[in-house]
Amino acid sequence: MEGLASLKAPFQATSFLSSRPKTWDLPTQLNFYKRNSFSTFSVRAQVESTDGSAAVSSSGESVTEALKIKEWEVGMLENEVASGQGIRIRRRPPSGPPLHYVGPFQFRLQNEGNTPRNILEEIVWNKDKEVSQLKERKPLSVLKKALENAPPARDFIGALRAANERTGLPGLIAEVKKASPSRGILRENFDPVEIAKSYEKGGAACLSVLTDEKYFKGSFENLEAIRKAGVKCPLLCKEFIVDAWQLYYARTKGADAVLLIAAVLPDLDIKYMIKICKILGLTALVEVHDEREFDRVLAIEGIELIGINNRNLETFELDISITKKLLEGERGKIIRERDIIMVGESGLFTPEDIAYVQEAGVRAILVGESIVKQSDPGKGISNLFGKDISI
Repeated sequence: MEGLASLKAPFQATSFLSSRPKTWDLPTQLNFYKRNSFSTFSVRAQVESTDGSAAVSSSGESVTEALKIKEWEVGMLENEVASGQGIRIRRRPPSGPPLHYVGPFQFRLQNEGNTPRNILEEIVWNKDKEVSQLKERKPLSVLKKALENAPPARDFIGALRAANERTGLPGLIAEVKKASPSRGILRENFDPVEIAKSYEKGGAACLSVLTDEKYFKGSFENLEAIRKAGVKCPLLCKEFIVDAWQLYYARTKGADAVLLIAAVLPDLDIKYMIKICKILGLTALVEVHDEREFDRVLAIEGIELIGINNRNLETFELDISITKKLLEGERGKIIRERDIIMVGESGLFTPEDIAYVQEAGVRAILVGESIVKQSDPGKGISNLFGKDISI
């Protein structure tokens, strides 16, 4: 990834379970480290002795250092895989290797300092720290136990299809959102449950609930409150997913669907998370913004719902023609053959905007700002479509 690592072939990595180096391809090695990351048993730390030779120690300090090294190597592998797929968003701030590192990585920093290059990268870095802290307080074992009491998952895609067939218009995913980094506070008198009920009454097929607190003033409490209030619309947890743990957490809070952003997640992560979603009964809305992201996602098995974000999440610039451009030609043909539901996202404010993206091939839209700012969000839906779409 730009700004992080430049690795030299042949690629070698030192196993912490053996003193002999092994040569693997990147995906295989990444899976190895994910399976064995932070294993605290049978770990032997390599430290460099004064004469330059590698010595093996099992002291507590050396074990801690070994774990730090392993974490850093995992990060380097993830970044290198992501870079090869055109992902520009770095998962965490760049940093040098831990003390006593004697592994195979040869790298150079191309972007010194730990300053995020854009707002999406800043959000992802913050989310990575936030999730790490949450995982300590609520381990996966606790979440799996909580799943026993979670409400049953509802058919998110089915609701969108039904709305599209009923109205002849794209099914609406109405967004419960108080603020955004680009627009600031959208609604001062923000009652998530009342807004959700108004959306449902106005004809929304599904709801999207922002759960990021720092940048969007959302919360998982809002998601949970809407679910417990008896709202029947399936709920999308609108979160910046960087760890599979978040999928379990969202499901325990009543989510029926989650957002996976291709600009942030490498292919291996998307594939793995889609499998987890299917196990949990969650629908995965995979979001793309350009041709390369779209082609990556189309190559992944099990994709049923793809969102095209007309907003560049790095610059926040809007251009709804992106939807039309991405759905032209061969990509549009593949979408139709596989019966994948396309969702238009961002920059949709008028009936003309809706007609434009519908003609391009979308069968659902995700809209927040243009309706949540209305005094009556339900009537805002009528204004958006140019007619009443309520049941």
